[in-house]
Amino acid sequence: MADLLILIALVIGLILLTAWARMHPFLALLLTALVGGLAFGLPPLTDGDTPGVVAIATGGFGSTLGGIGIVIILGTIIGVFLDRSGAAITMADAIVKLLGRRFPTLTMSIIGYVVSIPVFCDSGYVILNSLKESMAARTRTSPVAMSVALATGLYATHTLVPPTPGPIAAAGNLGLDAKLGLVMSLGLVVGLVSAGAGALWAMRFRDVQPDGVSDADVDRRIAEFEKLANTVQRPGTAMAFAPIVIPILLIMLGSAMSLPFLPGTESLAADVLRFVGQPVVALLIGLAIAVAGLRPTNHETTVTDRVGEGIVDAAPILLITGAGGAFGAVIQATDIGTYLGTELSALGIGIMVPFLIAAALKTAQGSSTVSMVTTSALVAPLVADLGFGSDLGRTLVVLAIGLGAMTVSHANDSYFWVVSQFSRMSVSQAYRAQTMATLVQGIAGMLVVLPLSLLIV
Repeated sequence: MADLLILIALVIGLILLTAWARMHPFLALLLTALVGGLAFGLPPLTDGDTPGVVAIATGGFGSTLGGIGIVIILGTIIGVFLDRSGAAITMADAIVKLLGRRFPTLTMSIIGYVVSIPVFCDSGYVILNSLKESMAARTRTSPVAMSVALATGLYATHTLVPPTPGPIAAAGNLGLDAKLGLVMSLGLVVGLVSAGAGALWAMRFRDVQPDGVSDADVDRRIAEFEKLANTVQRPGTAMAFAPIVIPILLIMLGSAMSLPFLPGTESLAADVLRFVGQPVVALLIGLAIAVAGLRPTNHETTVTDRVGEGIVDAAPILLITGAGGAFGAVIQATDIGTYLGTELSALGIGIMVPFLIAAALKTAQGSSTVSMVTTSALVAPLVADLGFGSDLGRTLVVLAIGLGAMTVSHANDSYFWVVSQFSRMSVSQAYRAQTMATLVQGIAGMLVVLPLSLLIV
């Protein structure tokens, strides 16, 4: 109980430091991680094989950036090429022409829902950020609403639909290795409800500007948009989409080659697809396409200038995301996850048991994948006793775990920082918009899974 109270105090303290004291999130996260580690009783100094709190925090910083850092840099550079060349406007115009401009947040949510089936939500958000910004400007929709719609659309399939690692691991722990098709099918249906709930929540912010942006910044952005929109030198539709679509397709093919039930996954061609389907390699290819097809048309800017601009834009996002990883690593090094799992598993409330355990673990330590893997291992021995021993029953348990693992995304989750920083939202605004959206998503999905579970028990 003491650890739970410490965790709550740390989250409240982090909000106060960033929202009230106006401390930069990078410093606030590092300070909270170190103070929290000491409060949890972690050793201040490394002793043999036992890491100290500083080593745990720096290790979490490094591992987080090792997983997403290069993707953020490459995605940001591609975004600069798309933005400055007018390619993002070309993409926005093409989508508006195809789907209309009446429901832009729904359109953004659908794009995220489809892309995140094979692509990690973090990577998907980085890749699609420029498109989202141009769609917001073209349809005169709040960037906050568009950001939440995209983020929740990506999040829905990320936690519910294989081949992302979390759902695959949960299915494996529950003995559904050979039934991934069933998990994917039901996950897509429940994911639609969850993504739809996120899109509806996003509509609450349709008239809200990011509070990290001044009125002057908004006016300047609109003026830049209109200037690019009216230029005759914008790239064509195919060239505009290529730096985004090709990496996504490569990642999709690479992910498909990891599915055990598909033929030919042991061939040389499959190995090649798995290699080029890694996000870093796929984005490097996308960047090469952007450099080749979206070169500056004026003599004042060079390719090197645009690459440098992207690196500068990525720097604060990298630092804050890494610091969020440090905070999450400190929490993961404590016993809070075990405590929550043990306490909640004893409640005996059917399908809500895996949901609540996953939600508690997600909220406590930040990683959806860790939450899904841990929860599925914890509840695997209980599935039969809960009445979910059939293939369908275990599939519903996987979905309940996935819904819990999205509830909620906040300061110890790297995805929270990717969304908030790319969207230029303050921490307090991101809590109101993005964190609450993930809560709505999880509850909406359970409103589908819970009745289904009652039918089969």
